[in-house]
Amino acid sequence: MAAAAGGEPPSLIALRVERAGGSSDNLGLDAGRAYGCLVSNVGDTGVQSGTAEGFVVYERNRGWAGLELRELWSYRELLYFLTWRDVLIRYKQAVLGVAWAILQPLLTMVVFTVVFNMALGIKSSASDVPYAVFSFSGLLPWQFFAGALSRSGVSLVGNANLLTKVYFPRLVIPISAVLAGLVDLGISFVVLIGLMAAYGIAPTWHVVFLPLFVLLAFATALAVSLWFSALNVLYRDVQYVIPFLVQLWMFVSPVIYPLSDIPAGPLRIAFALNPMTGVIGGFRWALLGQQAPGGYMWITVAVVVVLLIGGLFYFKRMERVFADVV
Repeated sequence: MAAAAGGEPPSLIALRVERAGGSSDNLGLDAGRAYGCLVSNVGDTGVQSGTAEGFVVYERNRGWAGLELRELWSYRELLYFLTWRDVLIRYKQAVLGVAWAILQPLLTMVVFTVVFNMALGIKSSASDVPYAVFSFSGLLPWQFFAGALSRSGVSLVGNANLLTKVYFPRLVIPISAVLAGLVDLGISFVVLIGLMAAYGIAPTWHVVFLPLFVLLAFATALAVSLWFSALNVLYRDVQYVIPFLVQLWMFVSPVIYPLSDIPAGPLRIAFALNPMTGVIGGFRWALLGQQAPGGYMWITVAVVVVLLIGGLFYFKRMERVFADVV
């Protein structure tokens, strides 16, 4: 902030002002307004120290430092609270409670088996794996992704009262919405194990890699959620686009059909650009020993990394206007 002392408006944007009493405000100021705020509070004392009459002004960093990911650790208790709150609210005053986490994928599996397997003749990629188990293993990561995207996409608008009253890393909100889906994923996984036992199918040794694919599913859901949650603050049409997009996305993901049914070549490469292709294929390989991850898995990982890094930077860029627009 030395530039301000020399009479030039600072090029960086003041994002947060912390009062001496411990409270803090999140400011969406442009450089001119930030400079005016500093000058009006500092007078002739200068601002080299970054303080003025009990105020501490935090500058907006650039590059990786601007993401302030370390700050998330300081607010880990808030992240835990918001995650647990999302889980409790979801089933509050619900007659069946957490049973919905079992019924939703189970009933969907029954519909898929009757319509796509019995009526349309779609088979699993291995003859020794019943279609019911095949489809449920695909629904496991898909339900997690779809639920996380639906919740986190509108999470910032739904927590507008927090955004406008207190400072905390805004990344906490979409991350907590995605983390809450892990509870349903765990419950559904227990159901899948019971279904596999009923059909006499034992998990392969590949199951040791399952946590990696859970992490990939989490990264995929978070990457897409960061984009949609930030966009939904500015354009409320996004909340209507998300359910429609989720429906379309399922049909271009290998939930109902095996990836081997997609002709090799450009079409399969195009399917691999869908990050859920690798996630679902990885789950089936880890649990059932089917569809060993090939080159398409690396394409999926690359797409997820690009989406996640781009989403983080876009989210942090738009973060300064959330309190003003939400």
